[in-house]
Amino acid sequence: MSLLVRRVLTRLLFLAALVSALLYLAGPVWAHGFQSVVYADLSGDGPGVVRTQLQLEYDLLVVSAADAERDDPLFQEGTAAFESGDADQQAAALVAHHDTVAAYVTKRFEITAAGKACTARMTDDISMTRQDGVPYAVLTLEDTCPPSENGHDIASGLFPDAEGFVSDTKTILTFSLDLHEGSTVLDAEHPSFSTAQTTLERFWEFFRLGAEHLLTGIDHILFLLALIVGSRRLREIVIAATTFTIAHSVTFILAATGVIAAPPEVVEPTIALSIAVVGAWYLWRLWRRGEVDQDLLKAHGFLRLDRAGWLRVGVVFVFGLVHGLGFASALGIDEPWSWTLLWSLLVFNVGIEAVQIGIIVVVFPLLVLLRRRAPRIGMWASALLAIAVTLAGLVWFVQRVLGIE
Repeated sequence: MSLLVRRVLTRLLFLAALVSALLYLAGPVWAHGFQSVVYADLSGDGPGVVRTQLQLEYDLLVVSAADAERDDPLFQEGTAAFESGDADQQAAALVAHHDTVAAYVTKRFEITAAGKACTARMTDDISMTRQDGVPYAVLTLEDTCPPSENGHDIASGLFPDAEGFVSDTKTILTFSLDLHEGSTVLDAEHPSFSTAQTTLERFWEFFRLGAEHLLTGIDHILFLLALIVGSRRLREIVIAATTFTIAHSVTFILAATGVIAAPPEVVEPTIALSIAVVGAWYLWRLWRRGEVDQDLLKAHGFLRLDRAGWLRVGVVFVFGLVHGLGFASALGIDEPWSWTLLWSLLVFNVGIEAVQIGIIVVVFPLLVLLRRRAPRIGMWASALLAIAVTLAGLVWFVQRVLGIE
């Protein structure tokens, strides 16, 4: 390798260290942030009655309800129960402060019919379950509603950003109501839903959610950038992106439908490591050969990929499987398989792919143009991006392994 290239890489490494420092400060927030998922399952329970089963993150419910209703004993008892890990003790703390919990939940999860609010009551049936290894409280609401010919409107404002405990709470809502059944997602930007909405409108919510998840998940974007910077022709990035799509689609659907499961403590660090590995792959080839952008001129074999190219595809496939588990965890669904859920998941996945394709369409042609017009500058720019991506992945890997927020 030439002395000039080595000097350039040394300087780029210094610059990338500065970029990495910024990523270190903002990394945990950009990657996933402190989010919570609420599960709501609605069904008719006789004329004018809507029955809702809510699943809410236990420690968050305790803190939020105690703070909103000024119930310090609930905070003390609920926190002690959470730290003990005893599900019976946790449920007992909520039962003992039934009125506090009911007041908090019914004020923030509302159903209306014919323009009038339904009368909500929380039953005494409180139990515990777990979602992604986290204790969740299972509550039941019964809403008595006026007659309506236009369905029901559901609004969720549970665990809002204003409380300061979490951000971007999403409510995964499934329903069998008003002769309709389906699922949708509620969040701060789209807090309400009507059972009178069309199937297309409901699917749009999952498409939007998928697109937003990739746009706001900087770790997945960096992985995609690592794929782009390591590709020298359109054929390579298409093969890599397609491989990644197939892999993460398989595990995403299997995990979201409850067929497979993996602890976040394994999935999240592996995602971070995948970013570092794919970024470092390009740097390793650059260090060995100097002019990696010319490698494809010698490509051969099936799809004109040499042995190293197919090895890269294999690595992308394996890491794509792990990213699919991350997508499923972010969506927060772990339910038995159904056609309704499957279609919703596929639309969510289409939203992810739409953004992924958009990034490739914008970034890759610019990179190719730079490499052709100014090969040396193009190589330096690619190396700088690869270094920044690699260091960011390593920082996130260490943070996630050590549990640093």
